[in-house]
Amino acid sequence: MADATTNQLRVRLVTPERILFETVADSVDLPGKTGYFEPLYGHAPLVSLLGAGDVIVHGGEQDGQRYNVNWGFVEVLPERVTILANDAHKPEEIDVPRAEKQLERGQQEWKDAGDSEDAYTEALRVIAEAEAKIASAGAAKH
Repeated sequence: MADATTNQLRVRLVTPERILFETVADSVDLPGKTGYFEPLYGHAPLVSLLGAGDVIVHGGEQDGQRYNVNWGFVEVLPERVTILANDAHKPEEIDVPRAEKQLERGQQEWKDAGDSEDAYTEALRVIAEAEAKIASAGAAKH
């Protein structure tokens, strides 16, 4: 439960394989399907699709902690944020050579898509995921 005296959120990141963290924070940056957003304590309830990108915790014990997520959903309630990601990793866990190969594969799929809208959509998904992984791993080094 969130601490009402400090106006902080309970934030939880879950994948099908594991719970990455559960903490109290001031806010959290989330990669929505159409761009980043940052819910604060008292935010109106919503459910949103996640894209590929970084979840960044602000405030609390995990302040500044970053996790790369790939697709999923987020439920925002006034006192709680639950992130249900298909896949999530700390930046230092990302296999950069593998992500670079994934990017190359996505770019090839884009070139080979022809007239297929579904093929273009899948190629864009693969490219976005690979680019987010590479960017996250690079941010961890700085």
